[in-house]
Amino acid sequence: MPSFREELAEQRWDDHRFYHHSLINQSLHFVSANTFLLCYALLFFDPAVASLLAWTVAMWSRQSGHFFFEPKSYDNVNDVTHEYKEEVKVGYNLFRKWVLMGIWAGLPLALIIDPTFLGLFAPAETWWQVARHVGWLWLGLGAGGLAFRVIQLCFTRGVQTGFVWGTKIITDPFNDWMLYRKSPGRLLRGEKYDHGLVPAE
Repeated sequence: MPSFREELAEQRWDDHRFYHHSLINQSLHFVSANTFLLCYALLFFDPAVASLLAWTVAMWSRQSGHFFFEPKSYDNVNDVTHEYKEEVKVGYNLFRKWVLMGIWAGLPLALIIDPTFLGLFAPAETWWQVARHVGWLWLGLGAGGLAFRVIQLCFTRGVQTGFVWGTKIITDPFNDWMLYRKSPGRLLRGEKYDHGLVPAE
């Protein structure tokens, strides 16, 4: 059985080589990483605002790269089909991401139906208070989505795999910043895909 650190490196490498061929996607991940790092700092001062920024900028830029720009044809670099990658994906594959983003989009509508959200909030008196309530709901969604998948992986793939994936997700902004900081420049120079995906030493 690989160590925690070895499995973390493997999950990071699989995620990179399977799901980050497009330099547009990589560049959007760089934008997302910078935004998430700012949000991590904001969490200590204003969690609701941090959550609003994380979901509207960091998460949207991150997931739109996967949804719209990442190739879904046969992967000649790794010699696997898109369907295979979706099946073996440790975390949220594209179907699960669509579900998660659907819930994200639907949560503000719940405040129209019940402005107190089952008594969790006092009724908002301004649009800014509504936005802050949405931020708190999205923060709960993020924490809940992370915890749900960690627990699910603990039962289906092992406790270590679950906690490794959770660690990977929390540290992804730092790792993505290092991996993709040069991608915007490469994209501006006319490159479209990262053809240099080779296993890390």
